[in-house]
Amino acid sequence: MAILLNEAQCYQAIRSRDARFDGRFFLAVNTTGIYCRPICSAKTPHLKNCQFFPSAAAAETKGFRPCLRCRPELAPGNASVDAVSRLAQRAVSLIEDGFLHEANIQQLAEHMGISERHLRRVFQMEFGVNLIGFAQTQRLLLAKRLLTETTLSITEVALSAGFASLRRFNALFKQRYGFNPSYFRQTMPIIDTACSLVFMLSYRPPLDWQTLVEFMGERAIPGVECMDNGIYRRTVNLYYQGQWHRGWITAELLPNASAVKVNLASELVKVIGPVLGRLKQLFDLNCHPEEIAMGLGSLAEKRPGLRVPGAFDGFEMAVRAILGQQISVKAARTLAGRFANYFGQLQKTPFLALTHVFPNATRIAVATIEEMTALGITRSRAKSIIALAQAIANDQLTLAPNVDVPATLAQLLSLPGIGEWTAQYIAMRALAWPDAFPAADLGIMKALGIASPQQTKVYAEVWRPWRSYAVMHLWLSLTEQKS
Repeated sequence: MAILLNEAQCYQAIRSRDARFDGRFFLAVNTTGIYCRPICSAKTPHLKNCQFFPSAAAAETKGFRPCLRCRPELAPGNASVDAVSRLAQRAVSLIEDGFLHEANIQQLAEHMGISERHLRRVFQMEFGVNLIGFAQTQRLLLAKRLLTETTLSITEVALSAGFASLRRFNALFKQRYGFNPSYFRQTMPIIDTACSLVFMLSYRPPLDWQTLVEFMGERAIPGVECMDNGIYRRTVNLYYQGQWHRGWITAELLPNASAVKVNLASELVKVIGPVLGRLKQLFDLNCHPEEIAMGLGSLAEKRPGLRVPGAFDGFEMAVRAILGQQISVKAARTLAGRFANYFGQLQKTPFLALTHVFPNATRIAVATIEEMTALGITRSRAKSIIALAQAIANDQLTLAPNVDVPATLAQLLSLPGIGEWTAQYIAMRALAWPDAFPAADLGIMKALGIASPQQTKVYAEVWRPWRSYAVMHLWLSLTEQKS
């Protein structure tokens, strides 16, 4: 939801450079024509010279240029439980995935299952700008990142950012920012020349990175992902603009900075935007930890920076959830590794632990139960996985952040072998739903000392709308008790 603060509150956040508000609004300075993040280190302007906008795109459509010091394109995004906000954020996710590169707004609305008029209205209300203006700004800000953080040629930057032609890119960049891309490249030093695809993903502190990577490392699918000394690595198999893009990525926490450093294989140059967006969701970098900690009260006191691990790919995460039903984490990891090794394609990487990409839903939709049972997967779970794959392959089901959660939960529960626990767990991670709660989870009931799922559900009402985060705290409390 767009932040609702008055001028005095926004100005105080800017004066104190409060990181809690980074990405929640942007400051534009009338005397300079520049817009900044609330944390910008530049001298604080007088209030009479300030304007406040709910998005970078809203500031740019009013003629303001992005600050070269604080770089608004690096600001973290926003997560929300509000239905209207999630709808607008879903549109943003699709825009970042390049949906409007080959379609129009009406087709975007149809894909989301709503009217074009409603989509335009909620988007304007959330971001203070129309869809086209927002999409243009997103492309320009991504291009600005590529010019600053990579050694890609100007043409490669334009294509990677989603521009159909170099001419259009040059014209719009100069119109918005006052100079052409080649001049900008000459005046801005490239951050890292050792690898052409290195990026920083910002977050609002605190972030309990150690707990996050430990959770993910225990569940990492052998051959597809791995954790090594706090560095997350995985292969990528991403469908974009009519073709599959495969490669690898790594992510690690930057010391003394509120950012995660990401390294992408050069083969992923055409899908930089979608990959970065998925990593933000995987590490829950858009959340507001202070708001969540306040909502959870004493439960979050020990670890206010605890995040909910998301999913890089919704189908992959859902398959992993089904494989893990009623067995240990270690056993589920072994099955997932066999599954990926048998059905996935080989992928060359510089890391010995990464050998395959996870199979897509289209491949698994035509798999047989016998193929899966030969891997040690039970017939019932094989049926569930195939039914899930067919629903996704036929565009009947979408497992991605900001979808209609109640409708998606109903679709999941209609599939064979998917019960309330699995559906809620998928909502928690693949749908990025902050209020998911698998009430029948034995670990949760044990942590609370309650033997009834219904009583557990009633008890957890106090944690709404952040029950997914409560789940993580409860699971962690069990681990700490054992140790």
